[in-house]
Amino acid sequence: MVARSSEVRPKAVRRSASPGAGGRRGRRAGRLAGLGFGGAALLILLTGCDVGAAFGGFGWPQGGITPEARRMYDLWIASCIAALAVGFLVWGLIFWCVVRYRKRGNELPVQTRYNLPMEFLYTIAPVLIVSVLFYYTAVVQTDVVKTTNNPDVTVEVVAFKWNWQFNYRDGQGTEAETVASVLGTSEVIPILVLPTDRSIRFEETSRDVIHSFWVPEMLFKRDVMPGSIRNVFEVSSLESEGAYVGRCAELCGSYHAFMNFELRVVSPENFDRFLAAKQDGASTQEALTAIGEEPYAQTTRPFETRRTESNFNPDTAPAGAGS
Repeated sequence: MVARSSEVRPKAVRRSASPGAGGRRGRRAGRLAGLGFGGAALLILLTGCDVGAAFGGFGWPQGGITPEARRMYDLWIASCIAALAVGFLVWGLIFWCVVRYRKRGNELPVQTRYNLPMEFLYTIAPVLIVSVLFYYTAVVQTDVVKTTNNPDVTVEVVAFKWNWQFNYRDGQGTEAETVASVLGTSEVIPILVLPTDRSIRFEETSRDVIHSFWVPEMLFKRDVMPGSIRNVFEVSSLESEGAYVGRCAELCGSYHAFMNFELRVVSPENFDRFLAAKQDGASTQEALTAIGEEPYAQTTRPFETRRTESNFNPDTAPAGAGS
């Protein structure tokens, strides 16, 4: 009888304590409300400051010099903030469950077979998140890759192993004429001179294999294909004057790593003077000097052929000598 009464007593205690369940539910609601308020406050704090600069762009390059670059950067930062908000919410719920439902005795807790509101939430919420991200990604992508019928400047980018040629054109497509040209050599880095505040169209073609036209500050690159394929993209404007290194971003052969060029952004007036000097027969270096610019590349240098005495194929080796 004593043992039986000792078994019954905890049940009676639980029944007598049942009126306090409302207090526990209130405290639980308070914790959830506090968690939600903390998450909202964190999101407001993150969106109210320059998060990209504070966290190194979350791995995305900073310092874009075109409106398109800034749009891609903003999309990346917003996506990272959304991912962090979801992550903090999930981590908070995990730790709350660990504390709230930790083991307090040998009694088996109430077993729940299903929870329709919770199952509805974790099924619909990911679909909504992906849909929103897809929508904004499609909007930004459409804006970045769109082209116009009448860009201010058209440049034909010609890639070859292992250098670049930039042709300033009087129109679009293969039927347009080249009015001035810049050709790179192993001794001189090619300099692509372009103006600020003008829309620029790039038409790309390759003489041999697949290359890739890439200026890191534009946060955009496009493959340069051989044959009849002409990849085309535009930037609505270049916003900052200066010298920016350009690279080939597609493995194209032995000297791929040295296939560099320089983008020189100047004022529209200086660009017009540069182009006029080129059309009058001046070299690229002479035309750059005429507008007060450095005649040679500042961000990169010509590659070395490495044919030295310490190499397997030195310059001093007699013709036809074998190993």
